[in-house]
Amino acid sequence: MNAAAERPVILTGDRTTGPLHLGHYVGSLKNRVRLQDTHRQFLLLADMQALTDHAHDPDRVCRNVVEVALDYLAVGIDPEKTIICVQSGLPALAELTMLYLNFVTVARLERNPTIKEEIRARGFGRDIPAGFLCYPVAQAADITAFKATVVPVGEDQAPLIEQTNEIVRRVNRQIGRDVLVEAEAVIPRVGRLPGIDGKAKMSKSQGNAILLSSSPDEIRQAVQRMYTDPNHLRASDPGTVEGNVVFTYLDAFDEDEAAVAELKARYRRGGLGDMEVKRRLEAVLQDLLAPIRERRAAYARDPAYVLDVLRQGTGRARAVTEATLQEVRAGLGLFRLDRPVLQAS
Repeated sequence: MNAAAERPVILTGDRTTGPLHLGHYVGSLKNRVRLQDTHRQFLLLADMQALTDHAHDPDRVCRNVVEVALDYLAVGIDPEKTIICVQSGLPALAELTMLYLNFVTVARLERNPTIKEEIRARGFGRDIPAGFLCYPVAQAADITAFKATVVPVGEDQAPLIEQTNEIVRRVNRQIGRDVLVEAEAVIPRVGRLPGIDGKAKMSKSQGNAILLSSSPDEIRQAVQRMYTDPNHLRASDPGTVEGNVVFTYLDAFDEDEAAVAELKARYRRGGLGDMEVKRRLEAVLQDLLAPIRERRAAYARDPAYVLDVLRQGTGRARAVTEATLQEVRAGLGLFRLDRPVLQAS
């Protein structure tokens, strides 16, 4: 067995509902680039999961498979180190999902805190798409199919990993031995990045996001619109740092921690205007996003390469997930057409 195969297995990915933004970068992408040197990393373009609440717009989901892949490559995901794969190209995931649905109840799915909050946020009421309600089971299939032991998630997603491990234990108990492995949720140091309006998480649909592909003008305009301290009317007034989105972003992206600490002290005691703080943040974001935007544009000019990355990665992932499916099927004693027919007694 080669050294790469002996590394801990990590699975992560994104729903393909739109290009990625700074929230994705600070919350996961930056870590993925680092982890690909220490883990066997699978990166899933979750187009099937995206359909759970975007079935009315499949073209958008399909289109964004490539958009998200471009973002992956642009931030430094190396397809030689990380297997980038498309969820809909892995049929074993769908069969594992169907099998796992027999090991979880509707009541348990409805109690999942992540699902409850997402249902509330989307205003589904009782008109919940069945695919959406069951997506924790589909996610369990994703994780276990790759036998991932590490899954980086936001704190709000940790209940999904807990539910995955419940399914793992139930399936293993039914089989009588450990075929599937439990996964550990790894919460990033930096929490969820707020939108530039300070009122919700960063989201393109809410118009409060800075995309990784944003132009210099778009970055500038977004920073200018950022929520600060509404009571900080003059530069001479003492200001509040907590809840001030500009300082939240500086904490996340400015590597000069001492300089940021000094800005905070000046802001708190008065004598520092919002525009000066915003100019510093804009410079930091322009420096961060310029090379990402340039690399993304270069990959976009070579669509054949991007599609080849996806084909090869999905092919490699298909072999891994199919092997797990066959282990589960054999362990559960499911009917096989290649067996001799046994005569009924």
